[in-house]
Amino acid sequence: MQFCLNTSTIKPQPLLKKIELAGTAGYDGIELWLNDIYDHIGRGGEVSEVEKALADHGLIVPSVIAIRQWGDQDGWEYQLVKDEARRRFALGARLGAPYIVATPPLELTRQDHLPERYRDLLQIGREEGIQPTFEYISFFKSVYNLADAWRIVQETDDEDATLILDAFHTWNSNSDLELLRDIPAEKISHYHIDDAHPDKAAGTQTDPDRAMLGEGQIDLAAEIAVLKEIGYDKTMSLELFNAELWEQDPLEVITPGLERMKQLWNDD
Repeated sequence: MQFCLNTSTIKPQPLLKKIELAGTAGYDGIELWLNDIYDHIGRGGEVSEVEKALADHGLIVPSVIAIRQWGDQDGWEYQLVKDEARRRFALGARLGAPYIVATPPLELTRQDHLPERYRDLLQIGREEGIQPTFEYISFFKSVYNLADAWRIVQETDDEDATLILDAFHTWNSNSDLELLRDIPAEKISHYHIDDAHPDKAAGTQTDPDRAMLGEGQIDLAAEIAVLKEIGYDKTMSLELFNAELWEQDPLEVITPGLERMKQLWNDD
């Protein structure tokens, strides 16, 4: 298992500082948001600076985030989304990421068109050298649970179709861990690990409610036990969107976060 940092955990920090912090804390990798890279370029920075920082700190990039709107738009607007997908895919591939997260629609509830749309993304990915991986978001109106996400991956009927897991979204959507046992490990691209607010019910939480590992309601040990049972052992990222944590010393957040990830994974 390689332990990574999703940069949402220290969102206010500048991009190159995020990479430096992940390296200093001892992470194996860092999961980058492409909008951060666009912002870096917009401020006069270069992609080569990001590549150098990653190399200097010995960090892999397990995935980049994200491609959106591909399930929302039709007609010429969908063509624009595919054009943007190609740009984002090329950038992610340049940074060495094997995957880019494909986020489902926020408001649109229909799902019947998503397998075909996902196949379109997978073809662009093959051309650009990166694989889009399907995401479920527990507080979105479209694909918000593990069952629907896995069904869509299967209906896509493409050997490159994969699912990205998230402990928070699985718990917050009341998804059954038993389903996880039926998903082949090779169809899981990456794993986001996070805890949930200790005082709010499942189904009512959103991104800011994510809590540090061990400080919330999720039985992370049980979920990790299932991951080990099915043979998943590739990469996981600490992914928090907690504004209270953003105000703290970032090293004092991500260093114990890494320790807790390792402890959860290594405990029998």
